[in-house]
Amino acid sequence: MLRQYELVERVKAYDPAADEDALNRAYVYTMKAHGTQQRASGDPYFSHPVEVAGILSSMKLDSASIITGLLHDTVEDTAATIEEIESMFGPDIAKLVDGVTKLSRIELQSDQTKQAENFRKLVLAMSEDIRVLLVKLADRLHNMRTLHFLKDADKRRRIARETLEIYAPLCERIGIQQWKDELEDLAFAELQPDIRNSIVARLDFLRDKSQNLVQRIVDELKRTLADAGVEAWVSGREKRPFSIWSKMQRKSVEFEQISDIVAFRVVVKSVDDCYKALGVIHNAYRVVPGRFKDYISNPKANGYRSVHTAVFGPQNQRVEVQIRTAEMHEVAELGVAAHWVYKQGEHKTDGRQYRWLREMLDILDHAAGPEEFLEHTKLEMFQDQVFCFSPKGDVYALPRGATPVDFAYAVHSAIGDSCVGAKINGRLVPLRTQLMNGDQVEIITSKAQTPNPNWERIVVTGRARARIRRFVRSQQRQQYLALGREIVDKAFRQAGETPTEKGLEGVLKAFKCATVEDLYVQVGEGNMTGAAVLTAVFPGHKERTKPARARRGKAAGKDGKKGGHAVPIRGLIAGMAVHYGGCCHPLPGDRIVGIVTTGKGVAIHTIDCEALEQFIEQPDRWLDVAWEEDATEVPRVGRLGVVISNEPGSLGNLTTVIGKNEGNIHNLKITNRSQDFFEMLVDVEVRDVKHLTNIMAALRACPSVNSVERARG
Repeated sequence: MLRQYELVERVKAYDPAADEDALNRAYVYTMKAHGTQQRASGDPYFSHPVEVAGILSSMKLDSASIITGLLHDTVEDTAATIEEIESMFGPDIAKLVDGVTKLSRIELQSDQTKQAENFRKLVLAMSEDIRVLLVKLADRLHNMRTLHFLKDADKRRRIARETLEIYAPLCERIGIQQWKDELEDLAFAELQPDIRNSIVARLDFLRDKSQNLVQRIVDELKRTLADAGVEAWVSGREKRPFSIWSKMQRKSVEFEQISDIVAFRVVVKSVDDCYKALGVIHNAYRVVPGRFKDYISNPKANGYRSVHTAVFGPQNQRVEVQIRTAEMHEVAELGVAAHWVYKQGEHKTDGRQYRWLREMLDILDHAAGPEEFLEHTKLEMFQDQVFCFSPKGDVYALPRGATPVDFAYAVHSAIGDSCVGAKINGRLVPLRTQLMNGDQVEIITSKAQTPNPNWERIVVTGRARARIRRFVRSQQRQQYLALGREIVDKAFRQAGETPTEKGLEGVLKAFKCATVEDLYVQVGEGNMTGAAVLTAVFPGHKERTKPARARRGKAAGKDGKKGGHAVPIRGLIAGMAVHYGGCCHPLPGDRIVGIVTTGKGVAIHTIDCEALEQFIEQPDRWLDVAWEEDATEVPRVGRLGVVISNEPGSLGNLTTVIGKNEGNIHNLKITNRSQDFFEMLVDVEVRDVKHLTNIMAALRACPSVNSVERARG
């Protein structure tokens, strides 16, 4: 444990203007506050905040961060208060201590919820001052170093898994590579001890077998660069066991197949020398194809800059080489801490590495709750990156596997919401296309477009997914609200009554709803019936429920259009409040009926659908529905069962007839084939039943078509 004078001397060595008195007072304060408290290791508790302060001082952080490290557990674990700390150390330090303390003062029901809520609060706290994150990471690093003292194995594994999933990726995001590597390795040792020990043993064997191979490669690289007039400092560093294990898993290879266990760093004076050194190495050794990456021209989101290449190089070994300046090397090792320059009490840092933080705050704004936020941010943090360009030349770093929809949301949420198409390198492509390094992406937008719920299946960024889910939730609520209002109005009309705001407000408590809107939404979702609301408002009313068979006979008119007490199906996105039965594929013009499904709204079926038989004894679930006048404006899918001759040109004739009659084939599936015939199901986008009937008539006139019927089931 660092002694008081050792800590002060260490801080004063890199920051002569540091407040020595405040550092001394904070050291003494934390010792007195924690008193006789002990850690699981048996050490005095105050040794932990002292070690956290030592970790922060090794990163050469300002004295306010060091003092916060000393005090970070006092409010949580002792009788100290924020007000007391503010009076002794000032508002800046009090705010930092409060930010770190709030993360631990949460008592929720599950570990997953607690972890998610902790992370949400961490993002909010560090958005105000990134030093909160630095202190929290130093705190986690020391806790991981002493994790083995905890007796509860399940608790050790939970902490290690949380470290691997959240805190190590956060270290990577702010560029502190050495903390990231150590956190990953300490967590790996707890979660997979046997695998780690095996990798360590193999590394020891290779080290003994190679007999200073790393140093020989370093010496040869130095000579090669010096002969070309490039002054450079060259070093080799062995990859950590967790990094090797991750690569084995990612590439599905064995340990013996990994050739770049040691990475060599070439540090030069200037950016020009970086590219000169690259040219010298490529000229002297054979290049490994596909392994060149220029992070100087396209820096990573955390500010990391270097040129990476791999060559079949010195000593006939395949080696990975990273070329950078001394400044780039400092940023690569220390990340955001390397930018920490204080002037008049305010920290000034390069703002590029904060873009990811702004994106996290955007995700936080659109996520439904802590768990969803954690899910989306894990998506953001766990994937390798590709760099894509806008037509104006702006660079966007996206996770590998990202699509044009992800790119659109990365540019701006409004661009993502209105995206209708995309061009990659000048070519129009499907929105599900995966982006590659160096792609130029142009997004085509329309003011009439809204986010498509199906986009959630193709996006990989948390920002895009959170935005899409928020839209879907908003639309679902609006649609359930409209549907619920129609259902309640219909129930009251049938009883000869009129629903009033006052009457409905009087029964809110009975249904555990806060507002009348919430009541309508619950009815729309199918969690309660319109008849139940009617009975609650008018307790003396006797519900007159018609048998389901009678209701089935009276559902909508012959043309399926609105009439009587039928609930209109208007402008609703399928898959939200209203689902169209895949068993009967209802179309405008069909006589239809709705089946209320708890929590899912209403499923629409044609009146002759066989699936309705199972609901005969459940009359409360039946709902009279009808198409709106403008229902034909939205194309819908009708299904045809077709038998065609097994001869050349038959399928072409089929598609030609459908196309000429303004139908669009949505899907086609061959269900049976013989020597003479093909049987298939063809899903066709049409306006209404009449449109589908015209297509069927045209197909029957085609010589290649043996038969065509509207398919059921």
